[in-house]
Amino acid sequence: MRLLPLLCLPAALMIQAAPADQGVPPADATRTPSGLAYQVIHAGREGSRPGLKDFVRVHFTGRDAEGKTFADTRADGEALCLSMERIMPGMRESLTTMTIGERRQLWIPEPLAFAGAKGRPAGAVVMDLELLEILPPPSQAPADVAAPGPDAQVLRSGVAFKILRPGTGQAHPTRASWVSVHYTGWTTDGKLFDTSIPKGASVSLQLKDTIEGWVEGLQLMVAGERRRFWIPEKRAYRGQAGMPAGMLVFDVELVGFHN
Repeated sequence: MRLLPLLCLPAALMIQAAPADQGVPPADATRTPSGLAYQVIHAGREGSRPGLKDFVRVHFTGRDAEGKTFADTRADGEALCLSMERIMPGMRESLTTMTIGERRQLWIPEPLAFAGAKGRPAGAVVMDLELLEILPPPSQAPADVAAPGPDAQVLRSGVAFKILRPGTGQAHPTRASWVSVHYTGWTTDGKLFDTSIPKGASVSLQLKDTIEGWVEGLQLMVAGERRRFWIPEKRAYRGQAGMPAGMLVFDVELVGFHN
């Protein structure tokens, strides 16, 4: 097993001083039968743990046996969404016992890391791993996919929405803005037709080039916010050949934007 290809992060490799315990778990680290060792840096909240079919949003820093940093999501400025089925075995094993908000230092032996994959760090790796969010697989449509419920707001255009997670700040994108988003789209019978989640990192696009329902709805959002939109066909693909028909439902997270 290996990390998602997207974990070949675009930022240049950084070389940092190795921590004192680099590569060697301290005596008080918890050890599992597989050979994984870890220490809890920050306890998480009470709640559920990721299942093998879930996606997780995580921050992590990874160092090889020599202390060289090969990945750092905080330095790159964005947490990643990863499939539990596709991440390295050592990360997956640890995440199945973590709750949201928990942060751990992991010592992952080579068989549970890159397992000698060409072009990947050799030997054991050390990771600082934080679980930010547990996401259901995109194929799992929300319970209210068929129609907006009483908790949704409806705009004059017929676009309806509800806020799933508030964002921060007061600035909003404009039609001309470039937006970074995570999104998933379903038809009202619950069929998935598009999603950015398996890509790991957010998708960047110019808002004016998207469907009218997005242009209208995303201008109401702030960075970090997630909304569910019900977009009537006249504000979506207007019966365009080869595109999904009828009202469409989108979960959209506005990761960030710039003009």
